[in-house]
Amino acid sequence: MSDVTLNLSGITKAYNVGKPNEVQVLHGVDVTVGKGEVVALVAPSGAGKSTLLHIAGLLDTPDTGTVSIAGEDLTNLGDRKRTAVRRNDVGFIYQFHHLLPEFSALENIVLPQLANAVAQAEAEAHALDLLSRVGVAERASHRPAALSGGEQQRVAFCRALANKPKLLLADEPTGNLDPGTSDRVFDALMDLVRASGLSALIATHNLDLAARMDRAVRLDAGRLTEGLAP
Repeated sequence: MSDVTLNLSGITKAYNVGKPNEVQVLHGVDVTVGKGEVVALVAPSGAGKSTLLHIAGLLDTPDTGTVSIAGEDLTNLGDRKRTAVRRNDVGFIYQFHHLLPEFSALENIVLPQLANAVAQAEAEAHALDLLSRVGVAERASHRPAALSGGEQQRVAFCRALANKPKLLLADEPTGNLDPGTSDRVFDALMDLVRASGLSALIATHNLDLAARMDRAVRLDAGRLTEGLAP
């Protein structure tokens, strides 16, 4: 198995191609995330970080360049195979939790496992284990509306890891929280990622959080550089 979980090579992306208002979002971006490595993606608003994460997670396609996960080139997969990779190999976390409001915290984590043909009892046991790791197991039966913002996001973390992905992609995962809650929730995320042996690419505006990851890359005006300094 490759020691590189994610490899983006020569990624370019433009919108409104060929029109007067064409916007070049990414300019030949290269990103590598090693097995078990947590990389911070630091970028100002409008720099293209969400586009880059969507390409890495096969939610969008680059104009040029290649996307590889665990050594397999996935750039030109058809829709069905792309969906299977997203379901099995990639976990997504967003700034807002996007939990299903009519289901409990436990059920929100069980459902993606059932969609992946995991038995109900096994899915529930795994969900409870994940909730325990982030300190909200006692809230398993509560629906999202009965949870605090920090608890909702912890449940979202667990849901992203429900199907034991190889790669975690997170877009401002604590950006919707106050500073104190953000620190605690980020600690829970890092503990969960480390315990799972995941590779992760985590976009954040918070330089203090970025400095706590293994490595940082900075995206500005569609171009990538190593480190936190602009």
